[in-house]
Amino acid sequence: MDDERIGKVFRVIEERRDAFIEELLDFLKIPSVSADSSYRIDVRRAAEWLVASLARLGMETKIFETGNHPIVFGELFTSFDRPTLLVYGHYDVQPPDPLDEWTNNPFDPSIRDGYVYARGASDDKGQLFAHMKALDAWRQCGFELPVNLKFVFEGEEEIGSPSLEAFLKNNEDLLKADAVVISDGHQFAKGIPAITYGLRGLAYFEVEVEGPKMDLHSGGFGGLVMNPIHALIFILSRLKDLKDCILIDNFYDDVIMPDEEEREMIRQLPFDEEALRKELGVRELFGEDGFLPLERKSFRPTLDINGIWGGYQKEGAKTIIPSRAGAKVSIRLVPNQRHDVVTRLFVEYLKKIAPPAVKVNVRVLAGANPVLVDRKLPEMKAAEHAIEIGFGKKPVFIREGGTIPVVNMFYEILGVRPLLMIGFGRPDDRIHGPDERFHLDDFLCGMKTAVALWIELAKLSFRSEGS
Repeated sequence: MDDERIGKVFRVIEERRDAFIEELLDFLKIPSVSADSSYRIDVRRAAEWLVASLARLGMETKIFETGNHPIVFGELFTSFDRPTLLVYGHYDVQPPDPLDEWTNNPFDPSIRDGYVYARGASDDKGQLFAHMKALDAWRQCGFELPVNLKFVFEGEEEIGSPSLEAFLKNNEDLLKADAVVISDGHQFAKGIPAITYGLRGLAYFEVEVEGPKMDLHSGGFGGLVMNPIHALIFILSRLKDLKDCILIDNFYDDVIMPDEEEREMIRQLPFDEEALRKELGVRELFGEDGFLPLERKSFRPTLDINGIWGGYQKEGAKTIIPSRAGAKVSIRLVPNQRHDVVTRLFVEYLKKIAPPAVKVNVRVLAGANPVLVDRKLPEMKAAEHAIEIGFGKKPVFIREGGTIPVVNMFYEILGVRPLLMIGFGRPDDRIHGPDERFHLDDFLCGMKTAVALWIELAKLSFRSEGS
């Protein structure tokens, strides 16, 4: 490390480790469940807790009301000649159910085997708090911050961020930045930190098939009307073939393949197919022919049926032809696909293949475009070096198969191209499930990475006009 400031701040982080962990435990005790209205006061309490904590760090703070759960903003300005970094996180958490599968109360944090166990420990309170405590350690050393810092912490990420788009559009000047860092993810594997440079997009639909206006006796009307469940099965079976290729007309027209250099980088990632198969409890992995498993989950589009319903499903027999049936269908998109184009293709294809004896309704539930960040940007190189300093190991570059609409919003609304997706958690942190956890070593490494990132970004010759 060629910067003496890093060594001094890192010593403070180590010395203040226990105190920082205690503060994290206090944060985790607040049951900020955004999906359940009975927790509304607690979500507000978490927002106010953050505002008070940011104010103690010398930041100018503000709560933005959304009509639902508030957005917390903090800013520490140092100089127009320094780059501005915007840090995003979310303080809301998933519901803790099922409670009987937790080892400890999900809102009474427990430390075991180096992990803190609590709802929100990894997703995302522990990760966003690492950035805050990095600033705390830096200020305790008395150094002037090498960047301008802005924090945006929302309370609705776990319910789809319904208020964030309007917030970003209404506050573009306030949120102007040279780079955005998002720590709401994970490393590639234990001991292998990562930078995520690509995310798949999403087109999500609810398909409903309508037949007769009421349920009918299958003996009296079988052979006279089309069964909506049969029609639904017919439709769903024609969305993909047995080689996992999507059959929607013109679906692959906009799909672009990564170059051979990127494919080789993906192939070099440590991946144990047999271990994954055993972990999942499946006989074999399955997917599109001609691609390896990591390729299929990162740069190839996929289609899945997420749920299906219709007819009688309780105990015993009930001989009916149901009046309707339905399914939820999700499509993961890759560059350069657009969710609005895929939505149009999907609807047109269903109209084409649907049996004329039934009516098919399609409702769009969600849409997000894929994100692909140039991994050769200088800001990405700065992040790579910062992670190597913070974690003691050079990170790998990965594409993730999932979708994070928030990332897409920052990319498209604010126009910030350097999106630094640096996850401090681990793939087995059990987010959204019982016994969610966050390793305390990762908490400390996250703080160190944040500190190193400020210094690395400050070396770059750029700034946002008016930042």
